[in-house]
Amino acid sequence: MPQVLLEVEVVAGVAFAALLLVLVLTVLLWRTSRRLTALRREHARAFPDSAEDVVSVLGRHGAELAEIRQDLATVHGNTEHLRDLLRGTVSRVGVVRYDAFEDMGGALSFSTALLDERGDGIVISAINGRSETRAYGKPVRGGVSEHNLSNEESEAITAAIEQRPPSTLPPATRRRRRAS
Repeated sequence: MPQVLLEVEVVAGVAFAALLLVLVLTVLLWRTSRRLTALRREHARAFPDSAEDVVSVLGRHGAELAEIRQDLATVHGNTEHLRDLLRGTVSRVGVVRYDAFEDMGGALSFSTALLDERGDGIVISAINGRSETRAYGKPVRGGVSEHNLSNEESEAITAAIEQRPPSTLPPATRRRRRAS
């Protein structure tokens, strides 16, 4: 076997390069170790009661988010169902008090409109006189009635649709037509 002789300078150069490479790798290993220690410290602070690693925690959180999304979709469906039910309930009320007769004071007569969101419902009027009280109920569809409405009944429907607070009409504004 032939014998290979290496020059001393080449061997010294290779040894010096190897030494530099070892130093660079040592510095990189030290920096990586510090980063890993900081990362472990941050993980422990973020997940104090968990022995799981970040990947496991994120996977578990992903599954929990999927369940929350499913629950949210169910809640949304239930909300829409309830919203449909509420559309048909009385949600708009208008009350108008007035003096039906000139010799009566105190605004004891009233018209009340009880409507849903579509303006469907009923308007009820109670006309108080000295010796008797008469009550009338008239159906309302879409904010109008097929029956003749008094000014006060129309005002009660308008107040309900506009969601205004109860009001009392002054005697000068009342011009009553006979209800049918």
